[in-house]
Amino acid sequence: MADEIKPQRYKDPRPAELFQPIHEWSRTHAPGWIYEAVRMILTPIAILLYRTRAISVANVPADGAFILAPNHFSNMDHFFCGVYIRRKIRFMAKSQLFFQNPVLDYIFRVGGVFPIRRGHRDDEAFITAHSILDRGGCVLVYAEGGRSRTGGLGEAKPGVGRLALESGVPVIPVAIHGSSGVRSWKRLSFPKVTVQYGEPVSFEAVEAPTREQQLDAATVIFDRVRAMYGALEQQGRSGVIKSLRAGAGHAADAVAGQPTRTQP
Repeated sequence: MADEIKPQRYKDPRPAELFQPIHEWSRTHAPGWIYEAVRMILTPIAILLYRTRAISVANVPADGAFILAPNHFSNMDHFFCGVYIRRKIRFMAKSQLFFQNPVLDYIFRVGGVFPIRRGHRDDEAFITAHSILDRGGCVLVYAEGGRSRTGGLGEAKPGVGRLALESGVPVIPVAIHGSSGVRSWKRLSFPKVTVQYGEPVSFEAVEAPTREQQLDAATVIFDRVRAMYGALEQQGRSGVIKSLRAGAGHAADAVAGQPTRTQP
């Protein structure tokens, strides 16, 4: 099929030193004019073509450091995630996006994107993420580590758990429903996208969490995402909104069966 997703390259063979200038810039600079320019261009597309709507935006902190942890189907997901919030999101993205085109490299960097070398233990990416959080910023880390290729939710990966445990900042689980059909634009089909922000999840800070602790924390977070996504799948956008308004509201979080503050 013309709109099939290409196989992922899970390991970037290029040296870590190649990406160091991007990390150094990202640690000392906030997103620049590119961020607002891209927002202005893509917001009408998201809202008018994809009929993107957000649920429970009030769960996103107005200030202070936090992590956004959405599921991931489409390259548009980070735009969908940011359309209805005013915070400037910093994106941890696969390193394969960089050094393919100098214009895109500039757009990514000044637009708030920094690389992580998948297939490697990339401590530099986490140093960059911590530097952003230390300045009170927001970092988006996909809970599944990459795009799902199946059309359904994948499994939690430890990365988001590691950052949550090391930093101790709140994590906002995010369910993005409908974006699996975004590539259908080639057939002039534009799916309806819903973004639901869950209640914050916090963990006691752990200086050097084990991989098992990281995965446990990531699973707690992704269970929240999975529950919200399942409710959107079963009830639809209007059904979830009605449930929230009726006071059954945090049903999606209740299904996950986890307290707001969790000890790994």
